[in-house]
Amino acid sequence: MSFLMNHSKLEKNATLLLILSLLVVTVGGIVQIVPLFYLQNTIEKVEGMRPYTPLELAGRDIYIREGCYTCHSQMIRPFRDEVERYGHYSLAAESMYDHSFQWGSKRTGPDLARVGQRYSNEWHVQHLVDPRSVVPESVMPSYAFLRDTPLETKGIAGHLVANRRVGVPYSDDMIANAAADMRAQANPDADTKGLEGRYPKVKVSDFDGNKQALTEMDALVAYLQMLGTLVNFSTYDAAAGYR
Repeated sequence: MSFLMNHSKLEKNATLLLILSLLVVTVGGIVQIVPLFYLQNTIEKVEGMRPYTPLELAGRDIYIREGCYTCHSQMIRPFRDEVERYGHYSLAAESMYDHSFQWGSKRTGPDLARVGQRYSNEWHVQHLVDPRSVVPESVMPSYAFLRDTPLETKGIAGHLVANRRVGVPYSDDMIANAAADMRAQANPDADTKGLEGRYPKVKVSDFDGNKQALTEMDALVAYLQMLGTLVNFSTYDAAAGYR
């Protein structure tokens, strides 16, 4: 009863209530913020993660430009139904080179965090050209024009430089070879030793099925085929009990 009476006095004294509220907020803020000053990085590094290749980075730009993120998320939450449907839950490190991240907030279509290499290049091209030919219930518009749009390669080195300025570890060698690496990744007949050395686990393929041209379709499919393929989740699945 005495506690309730004292609390009543506190509620009636606006100045005292304000001072004590500020004190609580201050203490809570200090407890949460101060430890961060002693951490070199709040994101745990994960083996396998690397920066996007120039072609994948260009594909990511097209993905953002066309608004794909408005209907597809790239964030698998640690819930059983999501893990069983999409795969291992998303790790913070998987977005460490994303500016901006593509977690999304709505799923008109499925999550794409683990879509890489689940389907063939031909399936992706057909899906983008005529979505309902492979997914009858799809409401996605056609992106057939990507197949006929040449991919711009001139500014890709500058794009890598811009990403390096915000923390993506692109080396001078990666920047110097950006345009050549972009073309080589979409050409299975090219010499890709340098590309594979700079970008481990890179997938080299004629993504759009047209060897005569480097198109925006090449870039977007290359990006989609990479998603979720860099980290070996078998060790995480064993530790977490997922099968």
